[in-house]
This record gives sequence, structure tokens and C-alpha cells, in this order.
Amino acid sequence: MRPVIVVHGGAGRIFKEREEGCRAGVVRAALQGYGVLKQGGSALDAVEEAVRSMEDDPHFNAGCGSVLNEEGEVEMDAIIMDGKNLASGAVSAVKCIANPIKLARLVMEKTKHMLLTDHGAQLFAQAMGVPEIPGEKLITERSRERWKKNLEPDSNPVEFQKDSDHMLSRVAEDSLRIPALLTMQPDLALGHGEGTVQC
Repeated sequence: MRPVIVVHGGAGRIFKEREEGCRAGVVRAALQGYGVLKQGGSALDAVEEAVRSMEDDPHFNAGCGSVLNEEGEVEMDAIIMDGKNLASGAVSAVKCIANPIKLARLVMEKTKHMLLTDHGAQLFAQAMGVPEIPGEKLITERSRERWKKNLEPDSNPVEFQKDSDHMLSRVAEDSLRIPALLTMQPDLALGHGEGTVQC
């Protein structure tokens, strides 16, 4: 079977000045994941690589470029699933980790847990040797501007989001955004990158 990878960069309005960068980021993520598959890598490896690419791209609400929480910090979530055995691993509310998808995979492969959150996830990352980076490196000017706008009196973050250029999928009104990837290969894997609940 010929490997296939589908990368979903999200939903929402994308302003003209961001279209090219967003499209290029999705293509880059798909090509990186596909490259893993073509070289005989597993679907899980391909998903992790594609999500990592999106986490490193400031055009997406994942990793660098994530929406800021009420305190102006980046808190991220990630989940990955192995379609062969339905094993999954997830992290939530992690800070100072450039690629939470890697940490989610480690939760799946190295623990009996499905989800680690906040401080427990940070301790696990340290134990696994996942490097931390300063939180400021994950904050983009665009994210900071949106955060300031949401703090203004009489602001309506939900209305603001409707007119924003979010690339990632909206789930309910809390605006949890998750880039999704799907690989079609004998060892099917699903991965979801980070998101953050906007306050």
C-alpha cells in the first residue's frame, strides 16, 4: 500500500497576508511526515514529525505561536494515538516545552497513563530528558497582541476569534485548537497537536 498523510492545519478565517505562510506550513508538515513514511518509518513517527513541524511554525496555534492564557503564558496540550492497538498518550497545560507531541508520545510509550498534566507532565519531561526552553520563545507578537486585545474592558474573546486568522480547529466556545493529522498505512496513527484554552 502506498503511504498517504493528510495534514489539517485548522479552521477559521485566514487573512490574506497570512495565507501563503499558513499554506506553506501545512505543505511542509505533510512533506516531512510523508518523508518519514517513504523511508519506511512508522505512522506514529510520521505523525510526530508532521506535528513537530507545525509546533515549530509560528503560523499555527501549536508550540511557537500558541494562544496565550489569561496570565500571558503559553500552555499547550498534545495527544497521539496508535491506531493498531488504540494506545494513546497526552499532555495538557505544559509550559516551556517546544514540542509537546514528543512528550505525549513518551507518555503513551513509557507510562501506564493516558494523560499527564501541568506539573506532573513537567516532571515527566525532565525525567525523560525532554529539554525545556524559555516560555518567551514560544510567544509571537501576534499572540501577544491578541492576548492584550482580549484583556481590554468590554472585549469579547469569542467574537474576536471569529474575526481572527486562527488556523486550527475550533472545539466548542472555549476555542481549544488542535492541528490534526491522519496517516493511512497498515499501522494507522492519529495525532493531535497542541492547543490552549483561551481565557
